[in-house]
Amino acid sequence: MRKYLSVLLAASVSLGTGSVSADSTKHVDELKDYFMKKFPGVEIESLNDGSYALDESLYMQFENIEEFPPWEDFAAKGEEIYNTPFANGKTFASCFGDDVTKIRAKYPYWNSELKRVVTLEGDINKCLTDNGEKPLKGKRGSLAHVSAYIALQARGQKINVVVPDEPEAIAAYEAGKKFFYTKRGQLNLSCADCHVYQAGMNVRSELLSPVVGQVSHFPVWRRKWELADTKNNDGFGTIQRRYGGCNKQVRAKPFKNQGEEYRNLEYFHTSLSNGLEWNGPAYRK
Repeated sequence: MRKYLSVLLAASVSLGTGSVSADSTKHVDELKDYFMKKFPGVEIESLNDGSYALDESLYMQFENIEEFPPWEDFAAKGEEIYNTPFANGKTFASCFGDDVTKIRAKYPYWNSELKRVVTLEGDINKCLTDNGEKPLKGKRGSLAHVSAYIALQARGQKINVVVPDEPEAIAAYEAGKKFFYTKRGQLNLSCADCHVYQAGMNVRSELLSPVVGQVSHFPVWRRKWELADTKNNDGFGTIQRRYGGCNKQVRAKPFKNQGEEYRNLEYFHTSLSNGLEWNGPAYRK
């Protein structure tokens, strides 16, 4: 099965203009079929719960934690920040519209005017700077809290990343795909090595999650991050915080947060969960 999927993926690496939308749909279908065969009896929709969907005992622990989620108070802080007027009297609604439930599902997307992939966290900070406010730092803290509040309002909506028939958009999608399947670091591992080929297997005590459904619960609350933050016990992080952590784990230098490399990766990565529901924020180990 791994060899079969590798051949399919290799065949779709180089695409002509106009073919990427069809290819992205085919790619998602191939991955879903691969995981349905790899994990018989597991519904594809349940992969939104990551590795918890693959182990009944882990899923029960996850359900218990989510009854009183540790992230709840921090998402509430995000709501407060979202609704607090800027110095000019406006709020985030002036940028995102009055219906907060419609925001998360728009991202990431290709901006034809800017000729770049736009992410939710990127636009949160753009809204701040456009209104004369300072941007929120990094990939955790208040930025993740606002993102978590927005994500919470969008639960149940479908993930639907669209790649328009534009050369630059196709190039961004292809760059994200190349990043995902390229080996890097001293450990010589790609994203696909862990989350496609070895998904469902253990690395030490960790059960590797499948790539399909992976983005649905971000920003995510990780127990590891919570323990590392001895001051605030804040375990929230954006998906690009996770990318940086993965790069470090394979002993590769992380790329710049919200830089082109991670924005393109997020674009491609999110497209692999098209058709599934947004269900973030959520707890992870």
